[in-house]
Amino acid sequence: MEVILGKTAGFCFGVENAVNNTKNELNKNEKVYALGELTHNRQVMNELENKGLIVRENIKDIPDNSTVIFRAHGVPPKIYEIAKEKNLNIVDLTCKSVLRIHNLVSDFVNKGNYIFVIGKKEHPEIVGICGFCRENASVILNEDDINEAIKNFKKTGLKKVVIIAQTTFNFEKFNNLVHKIKDDIGKEYEIEVINTICNATVIRQKETDDISKNVDMMIIIGGKNSSNTEKLYNIAKSNCENTIWIETKDEIHEIENVSKVGIMAGASTPKESIMDVVEYIKGK
Repeated sequence: MEVILGKTAGFCFGVENAVNNTKNELNKNEKVYALGELTHNRQVMNELENKGLIVRENIKDIPDNSTVIFRAHGVPPKIYEIAKEKNLNIVDLTCKSVLRIHNLVSDFVNKGNYIFVIGKKEHPEIVGICGFCRENASVILNEDDINEAIKNFKKTGLKKVVIIAQTTFNFEKFNNLVHKIKDDIGKEYEIEVINTICNATVIRQKETDDISKNVDMMIIIGGKNSSNTEKLYNIAKSNCENTIWIETKDEIHEIENVSKVGIMAGASTPKESIMDVVEYIKGK
């Protein structure tokens, strides 16, 4: 059986940086807190929690004077304020691509612009970004969200919209939404589009698309709560009906009438999990 493993499968820079630096902090401190899951991968989180990492979803639940990790997704400004009040030692591991978006939207809002944020409203990265937009932002995930976003924008009396995206958003879907917004908003308004999708995300999605068109089966590896992994699965599934989404090799069942298997993994998936799957498939 032929196995094609995506060259871009696995940890992106932001996740790898967060995991490695968290391990360093755990070597220095008996207790380290993380505000939310560091990465959407249960195997990685189990390893870190066994080393002493304590995950809390609310900053107020972290004891004063503790060390706290801000994960790659980033946090809104209010969280920094609360952390300062609690005298927390902040280890800020926000991905540099996300920090760029924070700076961009802050600057545009200060100049009197409105922000359309393309992504999942409840995703921690989007929550953080919207915090830097203050009140002048609407989140758009699908075409159904566009009319409401335009209404919210027009109520402000502002004349310019800046469109940005979640770093892990689907590139093709982003472009389609931008075209729809431009068609619907009216020619009297100025629109500036900034593609803030991480380049590694674009490359990984493109490679998934290419591989899934040329295999009998596609395996996507990653946490079931991972947004970027879900996008890889949807891309692969659109080309190869025989596509499965797993976290570990234990979820792979019978493989029949398959001569060529493609494997891709999300940005939160460690190399060990990927190679476990590769070796398992090669042994079939």
